Amino acid sequence: MNRVLLTLALALLLFSSCKTRKYSRNNKQIEKAANKANPDIKSYTTLNYIEAFKGVAIEEMNTYGIPASITLAQGIIESGSGNSSLAKYANNHFGIKCTSEWKGKGYFKDDDKANDCFRVYKDARESYKDHSTFLKRKRYSFLFELDKNDYKNWALGLKQAGYATNPKYPDMLINIIDKYQLYQYDQSESEKEKLKREDKVFTEINANIPNEKKEFTPVAIPPSKQIIITNNIDTTKAPPVITLPSTKDTTYIVKKGDTLYNISKRFNLTVEQLKELNNLSDEGIKIGQKLLLVK
Repeated sequence: MNRVLLTLALALLLFSSCKTRKYSRNNKQIEKAANKANPDIKSYTTLNYIEAFKGVAIEEMNTYGIPASITLAQGIIESGSGNSSLAKYANNHFGIKCTSEWKGKGYFKDDDKANDCFRVYKDARESYKDHSTFLKRKRYSFLFELDKNDYKNWALGLKQAGYATNPKYPDMLINIIDKYQLYQYDQSESEKEKLKREDKVFTEINANIPNEKKEFTPVAIPPSKQIIITNNIDTTKAPPVITLPSTKDTTYIVKKGDTLYNISKRFNLTVEQLKELNNLSDEGIKIGQKLLLVK
């Protein structure tokens, strides 16, 4: 019996060692390609990093409403101001892992488990754009109702939604934003601009909800022969915060900033249908008012 157990243990050790060597060879190929594409991979200071990536952070903010200060602060923390091996060789500044939808290359590092697979991007801008995609999910949807210059509530909300396990994560973000005055890159928006942006983001989030599990569950290896693995995040325990309206809801409570137009867009109705369902003679609605969405 002991001999059988010893044989199994040796077999597992050999298998693990083979996998580790395979991942190491893979990473060396990624690093070689990165060095060839950019022979003078430079080290960043935090100020250099901010200067290099503030432009794409502002672009993403204006498109989706994520404060540029938050994106930059997260990049600084998660990539070591662009100096981590994951950032230098994989252009991955936010630690986004391989999933069943990912068709690109993978870079392997120990994280939640040994040899976790992380996405390899052709450039850092792709990583920033993928970061926005990562946040456009039901669990983070309430954040997009905040003003796009409300970095303090975004920092608190990210922790509340389960983005990071470190209880000091909001303080880390806010301290970096204040220290480097990253709030100067955030921009206010008019009520009309905010509603237009919310409609765009919520429409995209709603449309993608059925695919979220497939798109965001990490896998062992990309892009073929993936084996779905479980992680320690229990998405069933997401915090009870403001949730994204569902097209299956039968009623909706009017919130600040709502209009019949943006409500109708969210639920695939027309303004006239909403008025008819609720016996409204005009388009005036009040905060807290309950609207019927179906007969």
